[in-house]
Amino acid sequence: MNILLWILYGLFLICLLIVLGVHPQLSSHSRFELKRRAKSGDEEAELLLKRHNLLRDLFSLQRVLAAVLLVLLSFIGIELFHWTLGLLISFIIALESGAVARMSFFQGYSQKLYESYEGKILLFMERHPYIFRAIRSVSPIPNDAYDIESKEELLEMVEQSGDVLKTHDKQLIVNGLTFNTMTVEKIMTPRSMIDSIAKDEILGPLVLDDLYKTGHSRLPVIDKDIDHVVGMLYIQDLLSLENKRSQRAGAVMEKRAFYIREDQTLDKALAAFLRTRHHLFIVVNEFRETVGLLSLEDVMEALLGRKIIDEFDAHEDLRKVAEHNPRGNNSPQTSKNI
Repeated sequence: MNILLWILYGLFLICLLIVLGVHPQLSSHSRFELKRRAKSGDEEAELLLKRHNLLRDLFSLQRVLAAVLLVLLSFIGIELFHWTLGLLISFIIALESGAVARMSFFQGYSQKLYESYEGKILLFMERHPYIFRAIRSVSPIPNDAYDIESKEELLEMVEQSGDVLKTHDKQLIVNGLTFNTMTVEKIMTPRSMIDSIAKDEILGPLVLDDLYKTGHSRLPVIDKDIDHVVGMLYIQDLLSLENKRSQRAGAVMEKRAFYIREDQTLDKALAAFLRTRHHLFIVVNEFRETVGLLSLEDVMEALLGRKIIDEFDAHEDLRKVAEHNPRGNNSPQTSKNI
């Protein structure tokens, strides 16, 4: 009789260590991603999704089994070692069995054994939910809902997404998120890179040829210097002037010129483009001095994260070119050094 009790005692103790050594974990993928992969026929994702949905019941089952085994060990222990020693040994087992079960040897074997039968266990739990509703206890509830609390946190997630997102997709998301905080000053054509024409300039053959060579479809018309823009000259409107009597730029220009502050955000700039149906704004600072040009294409490039072939794309980085001040716009005739 004692031999049978010793065998049962050893078996129950081993079973307890195996039960406590099992540690089902949530997948690193979200529930949404698991559902997506399961729908595409991924069997592993389907199993992980089941585990995700039944994790609370798995923990409940583990607790119930551990409690039953501890009770059985206590009864057998009392029979083998009598009351005092039996209860003391059972108390020690209850305290230390979890730590022993987490040892790499026991836990590795327990987890491997569980994973080999996990599919069947989960299937049984799905078919008999009423059993597990009866034994369900307070346990960790799987929750992969991730509350993003700031735009900066979302930007960090995009940055750390690795190969999940292509480079262009990342850039598109980042640009969309920062679009309403990016200012005109960040993307405008700098002052020293602006091509312009004086309002008194005669549009003769040589001047027209020079205008075409700039590659721009529209140019600011200035009075004395770049700080006094009086209109816009559209190159396409000059085609009819080539075989006619030369005229001055001021006579054929569009007399409306639209201005925007350099500290204005791009979302407001885009709204202004749509409202005015204009394609080019003069960028000014707080003193109404011209500091650059902003085109609709500039704003769209900032939003899309890629270059659009446009009249201002002769150079990759206009700011580096602007350091050399090729147009001489930073030293107008009326300027004074203070």
